[in-house]
Amino acid sequence: MAWIDKFLDFFKRSEKATPQKDSKAIAKQLAMGKMYARDRVNYLLDDDTFQETDLFVEHTGKDFGLDKKYLPADGVITGTGTMSGYPIGIFAQDFTVAGGSLGLMHARKITKIMDLAIKNGMPLIGINDSGGARIQEGVNSLAGYGEIFYRNTLASGVIPQISVILGPCAGGAVYSPALTDFVFVVDKISKMFITGPEVIKTVLGEEITMEDLGGARVQTEITGNAHFFAESEVECFEQIKELMSYIPWNNQKKAEPSTPKLPKPVFDVEKVIPAEPTTPYDIRNIIKSIFDDSKFLEIQEGWAANIVIGFARLNGDTVGVVGNQPLVLAGVLDVDSSDKAARFIRYCDAFNIPLITFVDLPGYLPGVDQEHAGVIRHGAKLLYSYSEASVPKLTVILRKAYGGGYIAMCSRHLGADFVFAWPSAEIAVMGPEGAANIIFKAEISASEDPDATRKEKVKEYTEKFANPYVAARNGHIDAVINPNETRKYLIHSLKVSGSKQEAKPFRKHGVPPF
Repeated sequence: MAWIDKFLDFFKRSEKATPQKDSKAIAKQLAMGKMYARDRVNYLLDDDTFQETDLFVEHTGKDFGLDKKYLPADGVITGTGTMSGYPIGIFAQDFTVAGGSLGLMHARKITKIMDLAIKNGMPLIGINDSGGARIQEGVNSLAGYGEIFYRNTLASGVIPQISVILGPCAGGAVYSPALTDFVFVVDKISKMFITGPEVIKTVLGEEITMEDLGGARVQTEITGNAHFFAESEVECFEQIKELMSYIPWNNQKKAEPSTPKLPKPVFDVEKVIPAEPTTPYDIRNIIKSIFDDSKFLEIQEGWAANIVIGFARLNGDTVGVVGNQPLVLAGVLDVDSSDKAARFIRYCDAFNIPLITFVDLPGYLPGVDQEHAGVIRHGAKLLYSYSEASVPKLTVILRKAYGGGYIAMCSRHLGADFVFAWPSAEIAVMGPEGAANIIFKAEISASEDPDATRKEKVKEYTEKFANPYVAARNGHIDAVINPNETRKYLIHSLKVSGSKQEAKPFRKHGVPPF
């Protein structure tokens, strides 16, 4: 096999066969708490499984001295490997090579691995660490971004797309992560913004740091652009591996089941909700008291915290969980929480993940600010996503379910397969206090003791309307259950609805209230 010996000899001797590492650039990268691009890939994937593609690709730039520069691997590492034994596509921009800037061939290496991932139904992980478009290549670099965005859209709802921001991601580059399913950021390392501090200072005269403009905390707590926050790259990679353990590899599959485990004894569902209906509690403790091993992978924890979303397992199977959070704004729905839940619901529906919803809210957040921010349009997204979803949908009403909030949180009327309520549930157009003040206004005003009459009328309204048995009598809920029976009812309901089929009108696609 003389040709093999010749190839190996060439591989050893060729200056372009192996990317040349710039030791100073790598040292600078490490000093910032960042890993080298190839080390990132190897850490994420199973040991010795990474198979690189397009190692020899070179840029085509000819202007501004670029034709005299050799950029190893054109500043991006692409290939395939496995994670937990399953195939995966991956690319990692290499900031030590021309700042990881994106030119046409750089982009085509990425789109090639994207095409491969779509064709083979495997997840795609993109590690973004780039100074942006390669200016020397002009419009060709912009064309490269456009080709990536187009494939992000083609892949949406087909394969999981994970974006990891491990350095700058600025200008047009930010739209690729925004089109993917989950975005991971790391404190003090990740930077995402459309226009940099220099431009803002020039145009608006405002001084701002990159961290304050688009740092990791900004993206997870203020904008909602990122879904997971980590203190280090290693923590970030472990988060990715945990997420991947919950979700299916493509939209033709279901998530791999695990061994069923009971919730941990420390989480007692009957002790979580306080007796007083106005006392707040943490919905996450309810979740942990019901699902396997009391584990819950929360998503977008720092943004729109009045609603909680994430993945859990029920009797070994992955489910998507949505729940109002009474600890924050009494769990009301508003512009951001509607967006947060609606997008998650659509993701679960696209990837065959059943949805379980926990309801405890007084309705939509009132106020001029919310009205002007478009709460009608944003709130409609939640209605649309629940109504459109065809996966099994199970709902448990824990406490308050008033007005439009009752309808929006996956009520029977939006296609829920099973709806249960705890005895503490209050289901009505509005809260008993407000309703009594309106309905019995004349009687209360004419009473010799208005306070006593008001209390009497509140009690009367509650008994007649604001309790779960009224809804049960009308068939709007399937059963009023004891809290400690919740897990049992959900397991059975999931088993029953797991193979449901729905016939819907033919259409190219709906028109959500984007």
